[in-house]
Amino acid sequence: MSASETSLPKRLLGGAAVAAIALVLAACSEEKKEAASKAPAETSARADATITGSTAATPAASGQAKPAGTEVAQASTSAAKAELPQSEGSVDVQKLMEPGALPDMALGEANAPVTIVEYMSMTCPHCANFHNKTFDAIKAKYVDSGKVRFVIREFPFDPRAAAAFMLARCAPEGQYFPMISMLFKQQEQWAAAENGRDALLQMSKLAGFTQESFEACLTNQKLLDDVNAVMQRGAKEFGVKSTPTFFVNGEHYSGDMSVDVMSALIDSKL
Repeated sequence: MSASETSLPKRLLGGAAVAAIALVLAACSEEKKEAASKAPAETSARADATITGSTAATPAASGQAKPAGTEVAQASTSAAKAELPQSEGSVDVQKLMEPGALPDMALGEANAPVTIVEYMSMTCPHCANFHNKTFDAIKAKYVDSGKVRFVIREFPFDPRAAAAFMLARCAPEGQYFPMISMLFKQQEQWAAAENGRDALLQMSKLAGFTQESFEACLTNQKLLDDVNAVMQRGAKEFGVKSTPTFFVNGEHYSGDMSVDVMSALIDSKL
């Protein structure tokens, strides 16, 4: 192993990456952060709840009694009433789906009527929130039924996110999505850990990596270059600026989405 090779894991996972986490927290899902920053100080709690999609006016707050059974009726129609997100434009679908530096990691039928391409960063908390709370329900409802093809593309904002993507690409065949899911569920344990290398090593061992395969993956300069190339193409050709960013049949949407919102968006394309 050359000196340049042994320095690569340190560049990816060293202490400097901890400082980079602060940058990704500011960079991912810029639209939501800007909206929160404009709220008055006394409404900061409400703004925080809005980011997580948990705001709701209660009858007690409004001073009005709610008729019996209203909760059930409202719950059953929540998806229908979900407000569609604002499109930020569109890109040519044929160009969007052209092969890039790495093969697309996709789930669903190739000829599904709706194709969703998500650009994400592994250290982005909004991306983790989407995959922990929304993705599985969308997969079960639309991907598994043949209505949606879901594609993930790498958009790492910092070295630690790039390392996580590399490990997911190095996982055994068929284990990319499970690895991504595990890393998002455990994001707080490794993304801001003081020793990122050891934290990711422990996560990787749960996925079947050995010390040797872990080192081999993170010293693969071509893989790192290809991950970065996917990110650069997304930024230059398709205008990706924040994560998560979704292209739904070529329409550009930024920011985390709840199950109801994404379901309404998909339904509008069917």
